[in-house]
Amino acid sequence: MSHAMAHHAGIGAGGLWSVSRGLARGLQDGLPGRDEYREMMQLADRVRQGDRDGRGNLSLAALVTFTKWFLAVCEDQVGFMAGLFDFDRLGERLARYAAITGLGDRAGDLLRVILLRGEVERGDVAALLGVAPRTARPTMKSLLDDGVVGSETPRGTLMLRFPSKTHDVLFPRLFDVN
Repeated sequence: MSHAMAHHAGIGAGGLWSVSRGLARGLQDGLPGRDEYREMMQLADRVRQGDRDGRGNLSLAALVTFTKWFLAVCEDQVGFMAGLFDFDRLGERLARYAAITGLGDRAGDLLRVILLRGEVERGDVAALLGVAPRTARPTMKSLLDDGVVGSETPRGTLMLRFPSKTHDVLFPRLFDVN
Protein backbone atom coordinates (compact mmCIF):
# COMPACT_ATOMS: atom_id res chain seq x y z
CA MET A 1 0.00 0.00 0.00
CA SER A 2 2.87 2.38 0.81
CA HIS A 3 4.37 1.80 -2.63
CA ALA A 4 1.01 2.51 -4.31
CA MET A 5 0.48 5.68 -2.27
CA ALA A 6 3.98 6.95 -3.05
CA HIS A 7 3.40 6.26 -6.74
CA HIS A 8 0.07 8.07 -6.63
CA ALA A 9 1.72 11.05 -4.89
CA GLY A 10 4.33 11.23 -7.66
CA ILE A 11 7.29 10.17 -5.52
CA GLY A 12 7.54 6.58 -6.71
CA ALA A 13 10.61 7.44 -8.83
CA GLY A 14 9.43 5.25 -11.70
CA GLY A 15 10.77 2.11 -10.09
CA LEU A 16 14.25 3.49 -9.31
CA TRP A 17 13.79 2.72 -5.63
CA SER A 18 11.28 0.76 -3.60
CA VAL A 19 10.03 1.28 -0.09
CA SER A 20 9.04 -2.40 -0.09
CA ARG A 21 12.70 -3.42 -0.30
CA GLY A 22 13.51 -1.11 2.58
CA LEU A 23 10.68 -2.45 4.74
CA ALA A 24 11.83 -6.01 4.07
CA ARG A 25 15.45 -5.08 4.83
CA GLY A 26 14.87 -2.85 7.84
CA LEU A 27 17.22 -0.38 9.52
CA GLN A 28 18.19 -2.06 12.78
CA ASP A 29 21.26 -4.28 12.90
CA GLY A 30 20.52 -7.80 14.06
CA LEU A 31 16.72 -7.54 13.77
CA PRO A 32 15.25 -8.99 10.57
CA GLY A 33 13.44 -6.37 8.54
CA ARG A 34 10.13 -8.17 8.70
CA ASP A 35 10.28 -8.28 12.52
CA GLU A 36 11.30 -4.63 12.68
CA TYR A 37 8.40 -3.69 10.41
CA ARG A 38 5.92 -5.62 12.58
CA GLU A 39 7.33 -4.00 15.70
CA MET A 40 6.96 -0.52 14.20
CA MET A 41 3.41 -1.27 12.98
CA GLN A 42 2.46 -2.37 16.50
CA LEU A 43 3.98 0.84 17.83
CA ALA A 44 1.88 2.90 15.42
CA ASP A 45 -1.25 1.18 16.77
CA ARG A 46 -0.38 1.91 20.43
CA VAL A 47 -3.22 3.26 22.52
CA ARG A 48 -2.98 6.90 23.54
CA GLN A 49 -0.69 7.45 26.56
CA GLY A 50 -2.34 10.17 28.62
CA ASP A 51 -4.22 13.38 27.86
CA ARG A 52 -1.38 15.04 25.94
CA ASP A 53 -0.77 12.20 23.49
CA GLY A 54 -3.04 13.14 20.64
CA ARG A 55 -6.78 13.49 20.35
CA GLY A 56 -8.05 10.12 19.16
CA ASN A 57 -7.75 6.63 20.56
CA LEU A 58 -4.21 6.08 19.26
CA SER A 59 -0.94 7.57 20.44
CA LEU A 60 0.25 10.59 18.48
CA ALA A 61 3.80 10.14 19.81
CA ALA A 62 3.86 6.55 18.57
CA LEU A 63 2.58 7.62 15.17
CA VAL A 64 5.29 10.31 14.95
CA THR A 65 7.94 7.72 15.84
CA PHE A 66 6.59 5.34 13.19
CA THR A 67 6.46 8.10 10.57
CA LYS A 68 10.06 9.14 11.24
CA TRP A 69 11.16 5.50 11.01
CA PHE A 70 9.23 5.01 7.77
CA LEU A 71 10.78 8.12 6.21
CA ALA A 72 14.23 6.97 7.34
CA VAL A 73 13.60 3.66 5.53
CA CYS A 74 12.63 5.59 2.38
CA GLU A 75 15.71 7.81 2.65
CA ASP A 76 17.91 4.74 3.17
CA GLN A 77 16.55 3.17 -0.01
CA VAL A 78 16.99 6.33 -2.08
CA GLY A 79 20.60 6.54 -0.86
CA PHE A 80 21.17 2.85 -1.54
CA MET A 81 19.90 3.11 -5.13
CA ALA A 82 21.72 6.41 -5.76
CA GLY A 83 24.93 4.65 -4.78
CA LEU A 84 24.21 1.79 -7.18
CA PHE A 85 23.36 4.13 -10.03
CA ASP A 86 26.29 6.47 -9.28
CA PHE A 87 24.65 9.37 -11.09
CA ASP A 88 27.66 11.64 -10.54
CA ARG A 89 29.68 9.65 -13.09
CA LEU A 90 26.88 8.66 -15.45
CA GLY A 91 28.09 11.16 -18.09
CA GLU A 92 31.49 9.46 -18.19
CA ARG A 93 29.86 6.04 -18.54
CA LEU A 94 27.61 7.29 -21.35
CA ALA A 95 30.66 8.55 -23.25
CA ARG A 96 32.41 5.22 -22.66
CA TYR A 97 29.33 3.33 -23.91
CA ALA A 98 29.34 5.42 -27.11
CA ALA A 99 33.06 4.70 -27.65
CA ILE A 100 32.76 0.97 -26.93
CA THR A 101 29.83 0.52 -29.28
CA GLY A 102 31.32 2.68 -32.05
CA LEU A 103 28.45 5.16 -32.21
CA GLY A 104 30.58 7.95 -33.66
CA ASP A 105 33.02 10.62 -32.61
CA ARG A 106 30.44 13.06 -31.21
CA ALA A 107 27.98 10.51 -29.78
CA GLY A 108 29.44 10.65 -26.26
CA ASP A 109 29.27 14.45 -26.27
CA LEU A 110 25.63 14.40 -27.34
CA LEU A 111 24.73 11.81 -24.70
CA ARG A 112 26.28 14.00 -22.01
CA VAL A 113 24.36 17.05 -23.23
CA ILE A 114 21.08 15.13 -23.20
CA LEU A 115 21.86 13.85 -19.71
CA LEU A 116 22.45 17.38 -18.41
CA ARG A 117 19.47 18.95 -20.16
CA GLY A 118 17.00 16.09 -19.86
CA GLU A 119 16.05 16.44 -23.50
CA VAL A 120 17.35 18.19 -26.60
CA GLU A 121 15.57 19.54 -29.66
CA ARG A 122 16.84 17.90 -32.83
CA GLY A 123 17.40 21.28 -34.45
CA ASP A 124 19.74 22.29 -31.62
CA VAL A 125 22.09 19.29 -31.86
CA ALA A 126 24.48 20.77 -34.46
CA ALA A 127 24.96 23.99 -32.47
CA LEU A 128 25.38 22.11 -29.19
CA LEU A 129 28.07 19.91 -30.71
CA GLY A 130 29.67 22.76 -32.63
CA VAL A 131 29.38 20.97 -35.98
CA ALA A 132 27.48 21.39 -39.23
CA PRO A 133 23.94 19.93 -39.40
CA ARG A 134 25.10 17.33 -41.94
CA THR A 135 27.65 16.13 -39.36
CA ALA A 136 25.11 16.09 -36.50
CA ARG A 137 22.52 13.99 -38.37
CA PRO A 138 24.58 10.76 -38.50
CA THR A 139 25.36 11.11 -34.78
CA MET A 140 21.67 11.44 -33.96
CA LYS A 141 20.83 8.53 -36.25
CA SER A 142 23.42 6.22 -34.68
CA LEU A 143 22.14 6.97 -31.18
CA LEU A 144 18.50 6.52 -32.22
CA ASP A 145 19.26 3.28 -34.05
CA ASP A 146 21.13 1.97 -31.01
CA GLY A 147 18.18 2.79 -28.76
CA VAL A 148 20.18 4.70 -26.14
CA VAL A 149 18.39 7.85 -27.35
CA GLY A 150 14.75 8.01 -28.33
CA SER A 151 11.87 10.40 -28.86
CA GLU A 152 8.11 10.30 -28.66
CA THR A 153 7.67 11.22 -32.33
CA PRO A 154 9.87 11.00 -35.43
CA ARG A 155 10.71 14.71 -35.13
CA GLY A 156 10.39 15.02 -31.35
CA THR A 157 12.93 15.96 -28.74
CA LEU A 158 15.75 13.54 -28.00
CA MET A 159 15.79 11.84 -24.59
CA LEU A 160 17.97 9.19 -23.00
CA ARG A 161 16.79 5.62 -22.99
CA PHE A 162 18.38 2.75 -21.13
CA PRO A 163 17.83 -0.48 -23.05
CA SER A 164 18.94 -3.61 -21.23
CA LYS A 165 22.04 -3.96 -23.43
CA THR A 166 23.43 -0.75 -21.87
CA HIS A 167 23.11 -1.77 -18.21
CA ASP A 168 26.50 -3.46 -17.85
CA VAL A 169 28.33 -0.30 -18.93
CA LEU A 170 25.99 2.40 -17.62
CA PHE A 171 25.05 0.80 -14.28
CA PRO A 172 27.80 -1.72 -13.51
CA ARG A 173 26.95 -2.09 -9.81
CA LEU A 174 23.19 -2.43 -10.28
CA PHE A 175 23.16 -6.20 -10.64
CA ASP A 176 26.20 -6.92 -8.47
CA VAL A 177 25.42 -9.67 -5.99
CA ASN A 178 28.28 -8.76 -3.63
